[in-house]
Amino acid sequence: MFSIIDIETTGLSPKREKITEIAIFVHDGKKVVDEFTTLINPEVNIPYRIMQLTGINNKMVKESPKFYEVAKHIVEMTEGTTFVGHNVHFDYNFVRKEFRELGYDYQRKKICTAKLSRKLLPGRRSYSLGKLCSELGIENPHRHRAFGDAAATTRLFEILMKVEKNIEAISLRELNTSLDRELIRKLPHEPGVYYFYDSDGELIYVGKSKNIHDRVMSHLSNNGTKRAIEMRNMIADIGYEKTGNELIALLLESDEIKKHLPRFNRAQRRSGSQWGLFYHKDKKGYLRLKIDHNDRDELPLTTFNSHQAGKNHLFTLVEAFSLCQKLCGLFDTKGACFHYNLKQCKGACIGEERPEIYNQRVSQAIEPYRFEETSFMVVGKGRADTEKSVVMVENGTYRGFGFIETSFDQNLVLEDLRNCIRSYPDNRDIQQIIRSYLKQNGSSQIILL
Repeated sequence: MFSIIDIETTGLSPKREKITEIAIFVHDGKKVVDEFTTLINPEVNIPYRIMQLTGINNKMVKESPKFYEVAKHIVEMTEGTTFVGHNVHFDYNFVRKEFRELGYDYQRKKICTAKLSRKLLPGRRSYSLGKLCSELGIENPHRHRAFGDAAATTRLFEILMKVEKNIEAISLRELNTSLDRELIRKLPHEPGVYYFYDSDGELIYVGKSKNIHDRVMSHLSNNGTKRAIEMRNMIADIGYEKTGNELIALLLESDEIKKHLPRFNRAQRRSGSQWGLFYHKDKKGYLRLKIDHNDRDELPLTTFNSHQAGKNHLFTLVEAFSLCQKLCGLFDTKGACFHYNLKQCKGACIGEERPEIYNQRVSQAIEPYRFEETSFMVVGKGRADTEKSVVMVENGTYRGFGFIETSFDQNLVLEDLRNCIRSYPDNRDIQQIIRSYLKQNGSSQIILL
C-alpha cells in the first residue's frame, strides 16, 4: 500500500514554517482506494510570495482545521503504507515535524518519484513534477495546490510502476531457471544484507544495501563484466536479513564475508592489508610507533597494502608532529637519530625530551585513528518503528550489535542495551567501518559507558 502525499507550506524550512494544505491518495498498487484533502490553519501568517505561488491566503485557512485536529486521521489513513512524494523528503520532513510538535514520532517508509523517474526514465530535460507531467501527458490544472500535485504524482507513480515491472520482466528472463521470480519481487525495499546461493545451496556472494530489492535487481540485470554475468547466471536462491540501517548492514556484511568466504566476494575475502601502524609504550615511558605485519593479535591503528606505503605514511607523521625517527623505527642507531642532528628531533631518542612531553605529540598524531571515546554505544534505527539497533564498543574493542524493543517516549536503560548485544569478533575492518560512520554521522546517537 502507498500513500501519495503532497503539501503546501508557509515556506521552505520545516524548522520554521508550517503546513497550509495536505492531500493524500492511498493506492493499493493498482488503483486509488482512498483520498483526503484539506486546508490547514498554520496559526502563523502566510507570506505574500507564498500566497502568489499557491493561491492560499490567510482568509482561506482562518476557519480550517489546525494540524492536531486532523493528525489522528492522517496516522490511521497512512498506517502500514509507504509515503510517496515528488522530492519526498520535503513533504515527509514537514509532516514529521508537525507530528513531533504533538509529541508523536511519525515514521513511514519513503519513495521519491523524482529519484525513481531519474532511474526509470533517463535522459529527460527536467525531473520537476511540472516538466515530467508535460512530457508524459499528465494533466494538472491545479499546480502548486496539494490536491492537484498529489493527483499528478499519483498518475506519475502509476506510470513508473509499469515501467519498473517491464524492466524487471526483461531482466528476469535471463536468470537461472531455479530462481523463484516471486521471491525477487517480494524482496524488501529496506536496509540489510542479502545472500546469493547456487543450485547446490552454496553461498557464493554476500552484499549489503540501503535498499535490498533495488541492489539485488542491479545484480540480476548486470551485463557489465564477464564475472558479473557468471555470478548472475549461478544465482539459484536469495536470502536476506533486514538490519534497519546502513551501519548494522556494513558490520554484518563484513562478519559474514569473513566467516563464509563466498566465491564472488574475492576483494572483501582478504583479511585486510598486510601491514599496519602499531604503537606501544617502552620501558622508559616513550610511546613508540611502528609499521609491522598484520599477523599479530593486536589491532593496528590503520593498514597499508605494502611496507613501503606504511613507512611513507609514518615519515609524514614524523615530519608533521616532530617525532623521533628512532622511536618510530625509521632510523636504526644506538645514539641520536638523524633528525636530532638537523634540530628536527627534540631529543627523545637520547632522553633529552621528557616522555610526557614527547607522548603528547604522538597522541596528537594517532588521534585520528582512534575512537574519541573508548567505551560507548551507537543507537540507531531498528528494523521496525518500535525497535532500535545498538552497536557496542568497550575499552576500544568492538563487542557486537543487537536490537531492542522500544517506544517513542521510552527512556533507554543501559543494562537493557547491554543485554541485547550479540557478540561479534573485532578486527581492523570493523574498527574502520565504525570510525568512518562516526566521522560522517557525528555523535548524536552516541551513549557513553
